[in-house]
Amino acid sequence: QVQLVESGGGLVQAGGSLRLSCVVSGSIFRINAMGWYRQSPGKQREQVAVMTFGGGSTNYTDSVKGRFTISRDNAKNTVYLQMNSLKPEDTAVYYCNAVLKVRIFVTARDYWGQGTQVTVSS
Repeated sequence: QVQLVESGGGLVQAGGSLRLSCVVSGSIFRINAMGWYRQSPGKQREQVAVMTFGGGSTNYTDSVKGRFTISRDNAKNTVYLQMNSLKPEDTAVYYCNAVLKVRIFVTARDYWGQGTQVTVSS
């Protein structure tokens, strides 16, 4: 069984920083990509940043470019999100996502963490 466990959320003042971590554990054949999504009340979940585990290519939503950095540790099956210059509009529940295969002939699918709250006060 695959589990994603996030940590690092909390309350921070505008302009501050937080670092989120997400560890994937369980029966894993290969991780294709990992990323972070967020959802605030009344809004749809949106992609924040994603990174492939093979080539390390990244993609960020426009509103976080230049402020957030996604990184990974392949050996630890861990992805991080360094969030700097935080704004009140970054307030949301942040979810870790992994696209992975549990066995060689099984199609890769999405797995999700339980979410971690990030609150940015003005």
